[in-house]
Amino acid sequence: MKTKLAQMLFVAGALMLPVAGHSAEDKDSDRTSPKAFVKDSVITAKIKAEMAKDKQVSALRIHVDTDNKGIVTLTGNAKTLAEADRAVAIARDVKGVVSVENNIKVSSTDRMSK
Repeated sequence: MKTKLAQMLFVAGALMLPVAGHSAEDKDSDRTSPKAFVKDSVITAKIKAEMAKDKQVSALRIHVDTDNKGIVTLTGNAKTLAEADRAVAIARDVKGVVSVENNIKVSSTDRMSK
């Protein structure tokens, strides 16, 4: 139990390190800056968490990338068109997302049945 707590605290500390070391100037336009990276990561994490809760979407097969302007790109594979559409809907509903680019590939068996 103590090991798990220590691991969680270590991860939390590691995630906060870039935020604590950030200078006062705004570098949101540069994705390599800690502030922009953390902001992008938070949006991506929220989308992945919502996908994990949804039984229709596989959070493991669908990949999420968020750029510094809030544009989300979804890639990977979906078993059905409905799964791909649901993943897009989940991403659009997350705060901070400006637009969603859907590059998810749907398995050929689903396309044939439509």
